[in-house]
Amino acid sequence: MKQVLQKWQEQYFSNEEAVLLLVMLVVSLIVGATLGTVLGPVFTALILSFLLQGLVATLRRRGVSARMAMIITYSLFIVGFFSVLVGLIPLVGRQTSLFIAELPNMVGRIRELLVTLPEKYAEYVSPEQFQIIVARLSEELAKLAEQMVTLSISSFPGIFVVMIYLLLVPLLVFFMLKDKDILIGFLTNLLPKERSVMTAIWSEMDIQFANYVRGKAIEILIVGSVSYIAFLILGLNYAALLALLVGLSVLIPYIGASVVTLPVMLVGYMQWGYSGEFFWLFMVYGVIQFIDGNLLVPLLFSEVVNLHPVAIIIAVLLFGGIWGFWGVFFAIPLATLVKAVYNAWPRKVVDDGPNEELELDAKA
Repeated sequence: MKQVLQKWQEQYFSNEEAVLLLVMLVVSLIVGATLGTVLGPVFTALILSFLLQGLVATLRRRGVSARMAMIITYSLFIVGFFSVLVGLIPLVGRQTSLFIAELPNMVGRIRELLVTLPEKYAEYVSPEQFQIIVARLSEELAKLAEQMVTLSISSFPGIFVVMIYLLLVPLLVFFMLKDKDILIGFLTNLLPKERSVMTAIWSEMDIQFANYVRGKAIEILIVGSVSYIAFLILGLNYAALLALLVGLSVLIPYIGASVVTLPVMLVGYMQWGYSGEFFWLFMVYGVIQFIDGNLLVPLLFSEVVNLHPVAIIIAVLLFGGIWGFWGVFFAIPLATLVKAVYNAWPRKVVDDGPNEELELDAKA
């Protein structure tokens, strides 16, 4: 066993850069897991600055000076930031309050629906089984309603955190755009001069991170906007809230769309029942999901995501459990980073000694 571990250490950790890279990864993981909430505004500003660098680079290619490109980009960011702050957030907040107030009535209607099911499906399920199912569902629905009300009440202390984000994020974005080269130079000086492995990993991940983050932001914007317009045309209640949920659902591949389908269909059923409007809602929502999965995703991420679905789901569960929302958002890039680190990790070929079969052949 000792020889096996020694050979493994010689193969993967004989390079000094490999050891340093391992230490950096472990420290980054610990810092993210322990101080992720405290450094939330910094991570948010870093992501937004990363997104805005694409616009800065586009303006630079068109002959705009670096200073003017930064000013134009930051001005557009401020306009968009406060437009969302003044327009979208109050609208979603009002609809969330209305939805929470309406939730007990929805629970009551679901119970009434469950009571009528034994008459329709008595030949398949016995009344006793239906009573057990109804009792269990009633308990779960009551708990859900209580949790929603409790969540709305307990959200008031979070206003202070929101104010911190509103003040710090625009300020941090400004300095990250303005002093990008200085900050990158400072971080680069902390690294060793001989860093071929880190350079190889960064070269692979720089493009993939940029394409994924910008592509995911575009996907959220398109899916959320189209859903909002479609829900408004259909006259669906809580259109802004549901459209926001549909837009954010694209963050979790394979799972998000399935989870968000339930509240969308539930609100539609409670509003219209089994009617033509409900059928159109079902069709329109299905078309949006089909276009997203078969057109937008291949178009935006055809050269970015090269991971097995099982790896993606594991990454979402793992990093989402560690860092919450941002862990889910960056689950695929982080999984790609792990893959890039594995591919670029320096390996030393360990001599296992002479091959016995070759020796026997030589003797023969």
